[in-house]
Amino acid sequence: MRIAEIYPSIQGEGLLTGEPSTFVRASGCNLRCWFCDTPHASWNPEGEDLSVAEILGRIELLDVPKVVLTGGEPMLFSELIPLCEGIRKSGRHITVETAGTLYLPLICDLMSISPKLSNSAPDAEANPRWHRRHEQTRQQIDVVRRLLDEFPYQLKFVIDRQADCDEVLAYLGMLPGVERERVFLMPQGIELNQLEAIGEWLEPWAKEHGLTLCHRRQIEWFGNVRGT
Repeated sequence: MRIAEIYPSIQGEGLLTGEPSTFVRASGCNLRCWFCDTPHASWNPEGEDLSVAEILGRIELLDVPKVVLTGGEPMLFSELIPLCEGIRKSGRHITVETAGTLYLPLICDLMSISPKLSNSAPDAEANPRWHRRHEQTRQQIDVVRRLLDEFPYQLKFVIDRQADCDEVLAYLGMLPGVERERVFLMPQGIELNQLEAIGEWLEPWAKEHGLTLCHRRQIEWFGNVRGT
């Protein structure tokens, strides 16, 4: 399994914000969001090939009670199945962060699904092949439904402009059973002033519709820095 980085930090987003966690970042992604904040795991994947045993060993050395399996797209790797089994045997809480385009029969305590809206597509002129592939792949509603049915979950949507909000409502309309308190709207951006500007109008809209503004606390705490 190709791994970009393994590091201890604090979860900055969603239901478990503030929880000390070990992050295991898989390198490789089947999408290419133009605003991706981890290009070293997508646009320019880097890292080292590690066995499940080696990853488990590094997690054990860090000795943190929660583990976040993220990317890139960790669900690309079938090794995630035995990795989750090993983490569970160690007694640790497991979050899997995914775009919801792929399914694996794994074990986890929280499936953190971030479906990609139309605002995520890369530029068609600069990256025509990836634009086509991204648009063909980004919305897999049957996969998302299965993940919601089988796991404790949260849904996170990246919001860049006000028009994205209507798209979120249309998406949720395809998931009538979803719990609104588990739906988070996250401002797009890696600069604090950008996050605050979007959050100013997004938070009241989210409350009006029974949804929650998703702060990016890691940006507030550390800035846009790797290993945080």
